[in-house]
Amino acid sequence: MRKALLIVLLLAGLVLAQTVKKGTTAKKASTTPTGVIATPDKINWGDPPPIFNPGAKMAVLSGNPNGAGEFVVRLKMPDGYKIMPHWHPTQENVTVISGEFRVAMGDKWDDSKLQALTPGSFAAVPARHRHYAVARGETEVQVNGMGPFKLTYVNPADDPSKKK
Repeated sequence: MRKALLIVLLLAGLVLAQTVKKGTTAKKASTTPTGVIATPDKINWGDPPPIFNPGAKMAVLSGNPNGAGEFVVRLKMPDGYKIMPHWHPTQENVTVISGEFRVAMGDKWDDSKLQALTPGSFAAVPARHRHYAVARGETEVQVNGMGPFKLTYVNPADDPSKKK
């Protein structure tokens, strides 16, 4: 029984691998059922939306963060990069890929509350839960959730898209 299950899973994996288009990259990721394979050398990094401070890079791995449905993005941040207190209307799931991502919950920035998340760490932040973060060293995180992705700053003055 166990051997049969293993064979079925192996065949399913081979079928999936054969249906993925060659050269699929993060920018060309599709929501079609053909699947997505994104190796680090094929990820296309670009500027994130203006709701993020300048200096970060973002890549869409799967789905469309601006549309309805599941999405996966990566955010690459320089040392000291801050994301001020904010919230999302849907749950946000964050996995640390590299560097150190320090996070805390709350409406106001407080360094003493920051908790260090190292590579492999995971955080699930419930919808409408206020939180903030800072990168220590060059840091890369993967964010997945249900779109459309929205970020609302607790203090509207912290929103980089409103600054001139």
